[in-house]
Formats: sequence, C-alpha cells, structure tokens
Amino acid sequence: MAIDFTLTEKQRQIQLSARSFAESQLAPLTDKIDAEPDPLKGFQLTKDAYAEACKRGIAFSMLPAEYGGGGLSNVDFVIAAEEIQAVDPGFGTTVLVNGLGLLPVWYYGTEEQKKRFIGTATADQSGEFIVGYAASEPPGTPGGTANFDAPAINGAGMQVTARRDGDEYVVNGRKYWPCNVGGWDNQGANLNLVIVRTDPRAGGTVGLSALMIERGTPGITYRSISTSAQRSTPNCEIIFDNARVPADNLIEGTRGNGDLVINRNFAWSGPVAGIGAVAVARTAYEETLRWAKTYTAGGPAPIINYQYPGYVLGDVAAKIEAARYFCWKAAHYLDQHGYHGEMLGAMCKVHCTEMMFDCVYKCMQVVGVNAVDRKHRFDRYLREAALLPLYDAGNFGMQRRRVHGVMVDETFNPRAFMDDEPVDFTKGMEGIDTIPGPKTDEPTIPSPKVAEPGFVKQ
Repeated sequence: MAIDFTLTEKQRQIQLSARSFAESQLAPLTDKIDAEPDPLKGFQLTKDAYAEACKRGIAFSMLPAEYGGGGLSNVDFVIAAEEIQAVDPGFGTTVLVNGLGLLPVWYYGTEEQKKRFIGTATADQSGEFIVGYAASEPPGTPGGTANFDAPAINGAGMQVTARRDGDEYVVNGRKYWPCNVGGWDNQGANLNLVIVRTDPRAGGTVGLSALMIERGTPGITYRSISTSAQRSTPNCEIIFDNARVPADNLIEGTRGNGDLVINRNFAWSGPVAGIGAVAVARTAYEETLRWAKTYTAGGPAPIINYQYPGYVLGDVAAKIEAARYFCWKAAHYLDQHGYHGEMLGAMCKVHCTEMMFDCVYKCMQVVGVNAVDRKHRFDRYLREAALLPLYDAGNFGMQRRRVHGVMVDETFNPRAFMDDEPVDFTKGMEGIDTIPGPKTDEPTIPSPKVAEPGFVKQ
C-alpha cells in the first residue's frame, strides 16, 4: 500500500465485491439471526451465505495461493473484512477463524501438513468446510485463559492436556468460547486447531503445543453458548474425554511453542477485529447521519443544523477515519514482517475497539431515546460494539499484557513502528502481569497468623 492510502484497482474491486456479497447475501438475514433464540439454529441460517463465500473465494481468502487459498495480503483482507462486518460482524468472525485455525499450519507445519490440512480445506467443493480454533478455557475458579503461560499448578495455566500414548495423543479437559469448533451440527468442524498442554509439568512458555483435530474424532462433545452479540457466529464449550488424535496431527513447529501460536494468531487478528469495530461504528454513524438530516425533534429544522449533533458526528467521523488507517497500518506491518506484529496488532485491536465503542454510544446520544427503539437497530450496534473489546483475546488480560511485555524488554525500540522495523516477540516477553502458581513445595493456603502480644481482636 502506498503512503497516500490510494487503493489499487485490484483493492477497489476486492472492496466492491465484498460489499456486494454482504449486501446481497447477509443483509437479508441479520435481523432474523439476531432474533433467533437457539444459537446453533442462528448460525445455521448463514449456511447458504457461507456456501456462497466459499464459491467466491472469501472463506479461505487469507490463505496462501500455493496451497489453494485466495492469497490476499493482510491489507487486502482487512479492506474486504470491513465491508462484510459493516453488515454482519459475526459472519466476519466465522471467516476470520478459518484463518486462525489454518495460518499456524502455514507458519509452523511441515510441507506434508500444509498440503494435508490447508490443501484439503481449500480444495473442498461442498461449500460447508469450516475450521475452528480452540485456545480459550472455562471461566471461574479454577479457569480462564489469560494466564495461559503460567505453570500448570493448582489451576493456573492452560488445563487441556494431550498425553502421548504410542502413535496417538490422548486429549482430556475443557475449552470454552472457541469459535467454529462445533461445525454446522455441533458434531465438530472439519478441522479444529486446539492448543493443548503436551508437557503437564511445564509452564505455558514451554509446555504448550497445537494439535489438529479432525471431525469425527471420538470422545469429544460440543455445546453451543448463547451470546449477546455476533449471533451469526458459533461459540462452543468443548469437552475432551480420552479423545485419541494421531500423533502426526501435532503441528511440528508448535511443539512446546503453543504460547507463540496464541500470541502470533491474535497479532494477526488484531487489525481484523479493529476493522470490525470500524465497520460497526461506520454503520451506526451513517444511520445517525441519515436520522439527523430528517429528524426535527419538534423544532423548525432537522437536528443536523444544530451544534451538538453536528459537532459530535464530526468527531465520530474523524475517529472512524483514524481507526481505519491504524488497521491498514497494522495489516501492512504484518505483510512487511512475515505475519509478525505481536505488539502492533494488540495496540491496534485495543485502541480501535475501545474508541469505536464510544463512537457508537455517541451516535445513540444524537438519536436520543429513539435509539432504544429496537426497530432502529442501535441496540444491536451497541451490543456488537461492546463485544469487540472483550473477544479475540480480551483487551485486558491478553492484548494489553502483550504490549506491556514487549515494551518492558530491554531491546525494544519505541520508534520501531514509525521506522517500519521488525519487533521480535520472544518467550521472555511472556508472563508479565501474570501470577505464577506456587512451587510444588510451597503451601497453597497461607498458615493462619498468630496474634502478636498486645494485639486485641476487635
């Protein structure tokens, strides 16, 4: 991308094609999906649109052309993603997760694994082939994913284990929140990339790996999660009960490096989530501008002619433009540096999703109480905007921690992004802001304090 931000003719066609797809295939479905109480049925309503996305090359557009993918650059993919997510952010996530599940195979897999997994996905002609990515684990005590790189002691760190048994891994544990993993029928996606603990004695910085699990593997059950936003994309709980997976399904370069897979994946998806926020805010802004140009609130002229609506919408428009260009910058940086942008991708995701949430609410303030009337869809824009800072590695706990970990490193150059220099991400940058589990010879519960002389209990 040139620094003048001019789209090439090819990029303009990508943008228009994605816009046409979203408006013709997704727009007629969005209200019905959002209102469907059964999350699996809601997802299934997108099946025809997904088949069309496969036919048009959208579903696997982010994968390398040499293995049958669309070969889009990250900038091109972000341009297309904005148009899709402006109509339906959830469908954009479904496509995004195909990349989260298969790009690590491209980064870290053997040539045989790339052909077997990526090639199978891109060659499929059914229009149903879908890929999941499973890192997140159940919330609660113990549970959660933010401390995935802590030692696996007393509930800390990632808990799904894969124990080697001959030519197989035996997988046990639970995942919670992964997207696409249940497939179209909650019997499993065609392929699921699952982050597992292959060394139960080691912390996440050395003990995690990525295992590809194929549809039909016995010992796995899926249960839909009903979410408040992105109703068109499926989230599930997965339960592994002695599921046996071929040992050669472990993506070779991820052996002991599953932590780096997580950080690199969420770096790649950072500008895609960021542009999703831009897309939602853009839709809310355009609707609000149309409203303000016709609604008088009982006055002599449409409210756009008054300072408050005019100034607020001007600020919103400026923030949308700024966020869009940040996403383009982050995507371009990934293209320039081998799909590594662990810090910049996180910065982009945090900044854009939080700024755009404020923009959506500002639009609602301009519309006023009428924004609460569901026929105007602002409740949906608000729900979609509220989700974006929380998903795709939450802004607190994972995204900001990655920025902190890189920034505190002695080698970090604060002008690196300005000068378009690479910023290497290492295992030494992980673990910051986390609380490691106790050592095995330490008590897990502090002994009660003995009252000191002269202490009077109140």
